[in-house]
Amino acid sequence: MSDMTRGGRAERRARKKADRIRDLHANDLPRSMQPSVAVKTITIVVLVFALFYFLFPIYWAIIASTKTASQMTGSNGMWFAVGLDQLPNAIAYNYGKLIGWTRGNFWRWVLNSLIYSGVSAFVGTLVAVMAGYATAKFRFRGKNIAIGVIMGCMLMPAALLTIPQYSIFHTLHLTNTMLAIIIPCCVSPFGFFLGRVYAQTSVPDELLEAARIDGASEARIFFTIVLRLLAPAMVTIFLFLFVATWNNFLLPLMMVSSDTLKPVTLGLYGMVSLATFTDRGALMMGALLGVLPVIVLFLGLQRYWQAGLAAGAVKG
Repeated sequence: MSDMTRGGRAERRARKKADRIRDLHANDLPRSMQPSVAVKTITIVVLVFALFYFLFPIYWAIIASTKTASQMTGSNGMWFAVGLDQLPNAIAYNYGKLIGWTRGNFWRWVLNSLIYSGVSAFVGTLVAVMAGYATAKFRFRGKNIAIGVIMGCMLMPAALLTIPQYSIFHTLHLTNTMLAIIIPCCVSPFGFFLGRVYAQTSVPDELLEAARIDGASEARIFFTIVLRLLAPAMVTIFLFLFVATWNNFLLPLMMVSSDTLKPVTLGLYGMVSLATFTDRGALMMGALLGVLPVIVLFLGLQRYWQAGLAAGAVKG
């Protein structure tokens, strides 16, 4: 009986091992299509170089944010100027300098950037998906002209719109308000382009026809079916719009003058523009803390973002 039990266990272990090997090689290419050793080596080298290229600025910012103005030029730029046991004091010193130079408004600026970017990205994503779905799945007069005009707007430089935008918002008495930044950032021709591509490839016409036959209204179809199908794509559009609004400098510079309404990019620029400013370490501390929300957002939505990028690559 024990021999049969041991035999059964050995058989199960062998079966599990075979299943793991099969799953590991399930997506392997045929031998004739597999890349050579040289190609694999070059690919790994290029990827390592790209990883170093993108992570090195963050590493340098972390190092520089712990240094004083004199240590920025008088110490090794690739390592801390003080011992590891003194790092908390160095970080606290630069953080205090940052809060002092910004008159206590730094975290208010970060909050403003989160509001501008979050609201603009949310509304802009919904608008882009609605417009992209409508132009991808409906026929109406002037459709091609509308698509051509919106696509043409992608070629227009943002600086060209500064004077018209300011004139419009000044006439509406909306300058120096949050709406002066949120409203322009909600409209994105690039977001419309992505929404239309994803709607064309990810929303089958047969599903829409079946829902219409069952008596569902167009609004119900969009909000209960289409949005679920386009959820990964919406994360991609949301991230693009969020980062674009977060990095937007010209629009807040033109529309906002109050310190309490500035985003973190404009606030740090104003701090650096002071004639008496010399604390580059405090500036690096502000730049590092100011970019942390974007890093956290990308890491948190990475899985959905990758799925959204791939959603428009396969049709059917």
